[in-house]
Amino acid sequence: MLNRFARALFTRLLTPVARALLRWGVSPDVVTLVGTLGVCVGALAFYPRHQFFAGTMVITAFVFSDTVDGIMARMSHRSCSWGAFLDSTLDRVGDAAVFGGLVLCYAGRDSGRDQVMAALALTCLVLGSVVSYARARAEGLGMTASVGIAERADRLVAVLVTTGLVGLGLPEVFLLVVLALLAAASLVTVVQRMLTVRTQALAQGNAGRAAATIRSEGADA
Repeated sequence: MLNRFARALFTRLLTPVARALLRWGVSPDVVTLVGTLGVCVGALAFYPRHQFFAGTMVITAFVFSDTVDGIMARMSHRSCSWGAFLDSTLDRVGDAAVFGGLVLCYAGRDSGRDQVMAALALTCLVLGSVVSYARARAEGLGMTASVGIAERADRLVAVLVTTGLVGLGLPEVFLLVVLALLAAASLVTVVQRMLTVRTQALAQGNAGRAAATIRSEGADA
């Protein structure tokens, strides 16, 4: 949802930044790498110490590199398969760092609710990776699986906003609820993508069998 409605706005806002970086001779790949490193540092250096607001501010400062590098690639006519692969792969690294930081924060605590928080954060990490893999694998097989109620941008914005607000004093129960909702939405998205691919695969199989039947009948004639 956020991918569709917010991309145009952020593209307009960040185009001057992308243009300036290109003038300075910065490569889109460098922006991708630095952005991912910044997200990982913000998540893994601050979240495990329960410094949620500081960590969220650092992550937010770097997370928009994912948009900037794409703008730079288009403006410099350097869009290629390698850039797309690097960007997609490092997106997964950054997402894992965010939820992994929350796992590290709560896993070492003794209270029951903290253990639940750690388990939910880990579930979001795992299912988020499966959501991305399902789409990539489907596309590798010549099908599409871009459906789902919990796309990457939706999950990232929800967890960052909530975590940042908890860092400012919002009760942690709100983060627990958001993590539970994200885990459930990610599971639903995985199922949606599996069913979508199954439908396409069955359609391809039926089309293949029909073509084989026609060829067989033609040979018999």
